[in-house]
Amino acid sequence: MRDGNRTIIRHNEADRFAIGARDVRVTRRGDDSISIIVRPDGAQIITTIASDGRLLRRVRRDRSGREVVIIDNRFADPRPGYFVDVPPPRWRGPPERYILDGRRADRDAVYTLFLAPPIQRIERRYTLDEVRYSEPLRAYMPRVDLDVHFDTGSWQISPAQIDRLAVIADGINRAVRKNPREVFMIEGHTDAVGTDEDNLSLSDRRAEAVAVALTEQFQVPPENLVTQGYGEQHLKVQTDGPSEENRRVAVRRITPLIDRQAAR
Repeated sequence: MRDGNRTIIRHNEADRFAIGARDVRVTRRGDDSISIIVRPDGAQIITTIASDGRLLRRVRRDRSGREVVIIDNRFADPRPGYFVDVPPPRWRGPPERYILDGRRADRDAVYTLFLAPPIQRIERRYTLDEVRYSEPLRAYMPRVDLDVHFDTGSWQISPAQIDRLAVIADGINRAVRKNPREVFMIEGHTDAVGTDEDNLSLSDRRAEAVAVALTEQFQVPPENLVTQGYGEQHLKVQTDGPSEENRRVAVRRITPLIDRQAAR
């Protein structure tokens, strides 16, 4: 999708939610599309999508009918607004309390970072799309750079690298057990080799591959994850050439940005 001089990528996450599902149903309510994923234990993941592709609501309903609202964007102006003009935050604390290197992080350090509040006060509740596409806004939340890198042009994760996701999965699962409404964003990146459009697609597949591995291998609830690719927009190492450090994935908790109760 193009918005002015910016290009963004949007995808349907319903296939990932259907991993191991007992049943998948799609219905319509007016102009909205509603997908219902039924898990083997009878729990349902209900996702409402607007006619323009915007995620309106995501709910988990257990067998007894009790609902947990994970994402609710219905408060937002229906007119598209992807980018938020906020001042970039300034972090004055220890670097590892803001950007944690997954190669050196233990389980407690990851979990502690995932529970950290925004590094500066946020002004309001934001939509998921505003968080997805506004880098200065996401920067208000700490992140973990995963110990997972990819070959050029690839989004495949080797078995050895899947094992390195265990620490991240543990932190996410602990946070979700404490608060079932938690939402984590998996962010995919590439180096600067290739076209902008190809890199957006490639990075999005990398983020999705990590999310699938977290669910299939470590039982992280897929409905508590969102994925997004950013291509070569946010290089970790400033180079136009091939760079393993730039072919990466990061994860951050975004609940306080989309849920005012969590931001308190």
